[in-house]
Amino acid sequence: MSNYPKPDAATLLEIYKKAALIKQNDERVIKQMMAGKLVMPYYSPRGQEIIPSAISVSLDDDDYICTIYRGIHDMLAKGFPLGELWAELAGRITGTCKGKGGPMHLTCPSKGMMVTTGIVGSSMPIATGLGWAAKLDSGDRVSVANFGDGAANIGAFHESLNMAALWKLPVIFLCQNNLYAEHTSIAYSRVVEKISDRAAGYGMPGITVNGNDPDEMYGAAKVAIERARAGEGPTLIEAMTFRFNGHLLGETGHYMDKDLYAKAKDADPMPILRARLVSEGIASEDALVAIEKDIEAQIDAAVTAAFEAPFPDASELKRDVFAHEIA
Repeated sequence: MSNYPKPDAATLLEIYKKAALIKQNDERVIKQMMAGKLVMPYYSPRGQEIIPSAISVSLDDDDYICTIYRGIHDMLAKGFPLGELWAELAGRITGTCKGKGGPMHLTCPSKGMMVTTGIVGSSMPIATGLGWAAKLDSGDRVSVANFGDGAANIGAFHESLNMAALWKLPVIFLCQNNLYAEHTSIAYSRVVEKISDRAAGYGMPGITVNGNDPDEMYGAAKVAIERARAGEGPTLIEAMTFRFNGHLLGETGHYMDKDLYAKAKDADPMPILRARLVSEGIASEDALVAIEKDIEAQIDAAVTAAFEAPFPDASELKRDVFAHEIA
């Protein structure tokens, strides 16, 4: 990693802003669910904030990302409008999918967020297809496939990597390895030491980084994105991380190694990055408090607007399903 670029002060602060938005939004979602105001399945991204924040600072609105149901952090980091996101979570007509998609099907094409899928690993073939479209357009747009360690064991992983490498598509395969596939430890699902080792079998670069370290995550993502834009093909990045709230909000987490969980909590990337910004003189405590209060105000406004919006009419049940509306 010594030869990889590091974020400058302004970029590091931007990474923190994105990560803080993810963290504070997650806390608000959980609060609203506990109050009974949101009724939905929810996959908390807490603990994984740095990964999408550090890659998104090198992406443009025109760049594509595909993610899965555990991907609200990917969406927020890429610039998903808060108002439309909250309206969708609340099932309101002003949501990006008119309240019909919910948390597992968030989309925002204007920001390059083409699809959130509820099928494990399906982000990879879709992102590969978007990479093919980008190549046909002869531009420098890239496509990012976000997926978890469990998804690295399905057929779509191998098919997507093979095709992307074969056609030198501008795709970054980003495995957010939080050590558990639902309730199964990676110790029971693989033999290779690193998922990134598999990249060699497809003739593409593969790298494993500490996904909670903004320097490592930014550097690996920056190199992969520039390589893709230059027409040199795909890269597999394995970003090591941990999820603090389990697979699904409300579960007990009994299957997690208690020592591993404790160590991960002690290494929470959010207070570490925040303290670094202050110690390196990048931002003062007052400046960070102001940033966090501004984020809180943005979330307040989005929540209020969402719950004031109407629910979709029953007629919406037949819209966006068929090419022609049926009686």
